[in-house]
Amino acid sequence: MPHAPGVHAPVPHASVPLASDVHAPVPHASVPLASDVHGPVPLASDAHASVPHAPNVHKPDAPVPHASDANTPGAPISPLASHPPAPTPYEPAAPNSTSPEPGSTPAAPDPGGHPTPDSPPRLAQLPPPPAHFTGRADIHRALCETLAPLSAHPKAHPYPTSHPHPLAVITGMAGVGKSALALHTAHALKDRFCDGQLYVNLHGATPGMTPLTSGQALHALLRDLGVEPRHIPEHPDAATALLRTLLAPTRTLMVLDDAENAAQVRPLLPAGTGCAVIVTSRSPLTALDGARRFPLTPLSGEDSAALLRAVSGRDSLDAAHPLVELTGRLPLALRVVAARLAARRALTPDVLAGQLAATESRLHHLEYDDLSVRRSLAVAHDALAASDRRTDRDAALALRHIGALDLPSYGAPLLARLAGTDERRTESALDRLVDVALLEETAYGRYTPHDLVRDFARELATPAGQHSSVADAGPPTPTPAANPHSTPTRTEPPPPLSPDLTDTALAWYAARAEHTLTAIVEPGLDQDDRRRPTAAQLPGHAGEVAATDPFPRPEDAFAWGDSELENIVALVTRYRDTPDPRRTAHISTLVRLLFPYVLRSGRVAEMEVLGRVALGAARRLGDAAAEAYALGDLAGLHFLTGRQSEALGLNDQALEIWWRLDAVSWIRRCLNNRGLLLEGLGHYAESGVALRQSLAYSRQLNDPYGEAVTHSHLGNLYEHTDPRAAIEQHRRSLAIGDDIGAVIVQHSAHCNIGYAHLTLGEPAAAVPHFEESLRILGGHGDWHGESQTRLGLVRALRLLGHTATEHAATEGTPTEDTPTHTTRAHSECTELLRRADARADRYMGGLARHQLGLLLREMGREQEACDAWRTALDALDGTDEKAVVQELSELLSQRDARRPSRP
Repeated sequence: MPHAPGVHAPVPHASVPLASDVHAPVPHASVPLASDVHGPVPLASDAHASVPHAPNVHKPDAPVPHASDANTPGAPISPLASHPPAPTPYEPAAPNSTSPEPGSTPAAPDPGGHPTPDSPPRLAQLPPPPAHFTGRADIHRALCETLAPLSAHPKAHPYPTSHPHPLAVITGMAGVGKSALALHTAHALKDRFCDGQLYVNLHGATPGMTPLTSGQALHALLRDLGVEPRHIPEHPDAATALLRTLLAPTRTLMVLDDAENAAQVRPLLPAGTGCAVIVTSRSPLTALDGARRFPLTPLSGEDSAALLRAVSGRDSLDAAHPLVELTGRLPLALRVVAARLAARRALTPDVLAGQLAATESRLHHLEYDDLSVRRSLAVAHDALAASDRRTDRDAALALRHIGALDLPSYGAPLLARLAGTDERRTESALDRLVDVALLEETAYGRYTPHDLVRDFARELATPAGQHSSVADAGPPTPTPAANPHSTPTRTEPPPPLSPDLTDTALAWYAARAEHTLTAIVEPGLDQDDRRRPTAAQLPGHAGEVAATDPFPRPEDAFAWGDSELENIVALVTRYRDTPDPRRTAHISTLVRLLFPYVLRSGRVAEMEVLGRVALGAARRLGDAAAEAYALGDLAGLHFLTGRQSEALGLNDQALEIWWRLDAVSWIRRCLNNRGLLLEGLGHYAESGVALRQSLAYSRQLNDPYGEAVTHSHLGNLYEHTDPRAAIEQHRRSLAIGDDIGAVIVQHSAHCNIGYAHLTLGEPAAAVPHFEESLRILGGHGDWHGESQTRLGLVRALRLLGHTATEHAATEGTPTEDTPTHTTRAHSECTELLRRADARADRYMGGLARHQLGLLLREMGREQEACDAWRTALDALDGTDEKAVVQELSELLSQRDARRPSRP
């Protein structure tokens, strides 16, 4: 079978084919003491429901809170109950005012005020289990196994004494359901911790609250364990030692909810092997040794729908309903939506979904009563913005920059450029955003916010959003005098962001694109011409380029492009029709310099978008050279996708502009491309004329690279009449490539020699050339050349296997080579398909599936072969790959003819 016309040719301009948890917000005003307050019944468990706690009586002479009084999730609290004073002014108080479990007795203190080892405390401080708990079955099971694996003996400790106490840390962003899971699990394990359960809300991220210090939490725990305040050691280490002494002989479960950091938690951990601890935190607490971490992500679609149904009573909601994705599958947001639906029966899910989808920010609709996604997110941001630490303030600013740009993902270099700081400082800021669960590091050095965090960041980036702080979004905040532990709030909004952040980003991307170009395109006319400024290029571009470091290797440039291409496409698409000529000029320059990377990477979908945006920008700017670039680049796209007739028309339009501008080197490239395309379309005489003209221009320009490319295309042309002469042309191209060290020329020459041997019916001679082509290419990222080489290797190996099979059948002797060749051909074809599909390259995918079907047929898998051929035929529809399309139609017709007719 003939190979695809022109696909094995080295390509012009730079070897391209053608030139060219959810804590319910806490009111922070003065409220009744804990003994007078009962928190609201939770709406839904997985979003950390608001739950009441057992009332405790605080005597006037005993103002110290108990651990259970440290505020249950979402329940109103008094400043006094939430923030115990320092130990010095403590007065004697009742040894234990926490309600014990029925039938249990409090510890009897010894004369020193300590409980006796023979009478361990039996506390039951857990808030009620969350209602409507949904999902998390696997994580819940893993938590139970970690904290208290079942023992063969009911009185035995749940873990060997040689192991430390189990410590589970549940982490995740605001509203993801950390506390709900912790309480659900803790209640499931109560019976395995017969000596009691302790609960402390550390207020690491509670709206309007300052996090408890470890000392405050220690005093609360010791008091609830029966230690009189006057006997609590003032030194933190001594207090920690006493806590561990009291808990060592017990089987106690401790829940430390909403921790701020590891330092806050570490002094509270027991040492007894019968104890277990569950910690919830937005931070991963990686500095906490010996912990098993359970990071939570948003719920699945099915679990999200189940939570909506359970809380709202709307049984028709399923995973496909828009509300599921509009809430980001975040339990807190799901609870808010469900609460609104439950409160207003006339409000339909479809209407509410329309309200969420119709606004730039969904956060306004994700507030109900004391539940607020915005307020939950604002806690972390406002604490960062009001911090005395530079890294925290940098983090708050970085989040505003993220909202201003609104890109799919972020890296430190771009954000450093926007902030005017160095990359190391910006990396620290981004790490802080990860610590407080406002960003997720999806890959090393790449950061992505949850969709609702995006909405919050957008608000921060706008004048209206500058006041989206806890103080503005929540209930009235008491004065510092009324609550000395309240979170400091800003009295002035942050300074406005620079209005030209988008232009700064586009200029930075254009500078990095030029460094990408110089890293992947060999030095010479191809690189120089592409870098030459067009009329609309802004004068500041050269300074941007000088201010950034070049890529040390081509692989680094390709890796940068792979990580940033989605962002670039998003920016370029968003501003494709901007009336701002300066922004349009940025876009034009960026796409022109980036296109060789996109073309060599084979990113077909992105090429289409960028090429058309560049063409429109050039025409609006009246920049003829930029227009010619865009036309040539779009021609390259059409060539790669098998639409050679369309590519020829675009190439000729570009050629006309270059003639008008008297740009000789570009005239040479367009003539070379014209010859390549005409050869592929079967116009051999016209192809020869164009190629010889291009060769003359190459010699006139003293351009050995261009001369090598033209010899290669002449080889393609000669292959139709004299494959041996074609091989000679390819060898001349290879010699030039070796002389100037042009990797793309070298690998293309070997690939084309391999195809010529296939035309001669010599697959064994073709295989080494295809293998050498792939070896030379290495990490230089020429998808066109790589894909054609892999396709040729598949064909050669398949033919070798087929020939060996026929020979064995004729001679009546088995051969060991047949399965080896066929198996390797199948493996290479599968890999080619994987790479093509990853790039959305339907054309190459169709050519590969054609070969896959032939392989499957020879392996006796006829039905799979037909399925592959039908997919290939669909992919190649509308291309100029006439011969392959005809063969596919014949193969499928033969299969249908052999199929037995129905009776």
